[in-house]
Amino acid sequence: KMAEKKLRITYVKSAIGYSIRHKATIQALGLRKLNQSVIQDDTPVVRGMLAKVNHLVQIEEVQVEQ
Repeated sequence: KMAEKKLRITYVKSAIGYSIRHKATIQALGLRKLNQSVIQDDTPVVRGMLAKVNHLVQIEEVQVEQ
């Protein structure tokens, strides 16, 4: 099977002082602590969430062999 596209999302800036929706989006991405990284599928849904909080996270594309 082909290598699947994933995104490594790192929480780099606190959501304190930003709207409740931004905090909820950070949580929905699976991020809890600052400098924590999660791997998510590269889907339009996840991309949309990242577009909302791109000032709080760092995004890298990673290839995952299946």
